[in-house]
Amino acid sequence: MFTLNCSGRLLVIDRPIVMGIINPTPDSFYSGSRHTSVDEALGKAEEMLRQGATILDIGGQSTRPGSGMAGADEELKRVIPVIEAISLAFPASFISIDTFHGKVAKEAVAAGAVIVNDISGGSFDKDMIATVAGMQTPYVCMHVKGDADTMHSPYPYDAVCKEVVDYFIQKIAACTMAGIPDIILDPGFGFSKSSTENFDLLKYFEVFTMFQKPILLGVSRKSTIYKTLGITANESLNGTTVLHTAGLLKGATILRVHDVKEAMEAITLTRHLL
Repeated sequence: MFTLNCSGRLLVIDRPIVMGIINPTPDSFYSGSRHTSVDEALGKAEEMLRQGATILDIGGQSTRPGSGMAGADEELKRVIPVIEAISLAFPASFISIDTFHGKVAKEAVAAGAVIVNDISGGSFDKDMIATVAGMQTPYVCMHVKGDADTMHSPYPYDAVCKEVVDYFIQKIAACTMAGIPDIILDPGFGFSKSSTENFDLLKYFEVFTMFQKPILLGVSRKSTIYKTLGITANESLNGTTVLHTAGLLKGATILRVHDVKEAMEAITLTRHLL
């Protein structure tokens, strides 16, 4: 069991939970996650919460390969109205801000977010870790190599799981020293890794439980699934569920997903196998 202090509210994780993806962006890789108006985002938030999502992850920057960088100011224009509206309509919800900009994280938390989800693990903005520590919010620390422009480029690994473990050892130490109270680990599926390396991460996923921290699994509709199967992101729900099931059996704590209902079903069924 894990407990996260989310701006004074306690999030108790005594079973795997779902983080639903809501992107107020025009160019996210999966069209079903794009909700460019506040009303659309609110409707999706209501649907996800009704289906069982515990966390709503709001991101104003697409991180698909080839996407342009919106910048912090544009991100803020996209996410702040959505966060404020969801906080007002669903005050019991837990909102995370998906950003690698410390400025966006700070303003999003002021608007109602209670978790910071940073795909860069603090490497794209040198102020991010200190910013999160100052706000005392839970922090999702993801493994990635390169920078914002090269994070999808292939990188050589002698042993991808060992490198991710070593990365987490260093990042946990840095976050703890800075004063971040709660750290969630994300191995970074699809970022600076080939499909083979993504499958290796999942094959040995249980190794990350050694840190005794929540582990986020983010494989929903990603290219490792649809390229392996020779289909599209829109056709990748079944493949996503297969990998969710594998991850849950190997210790995944949080599923970051586009499709909440199906993820919740995977959680319910796999609990009978553990």
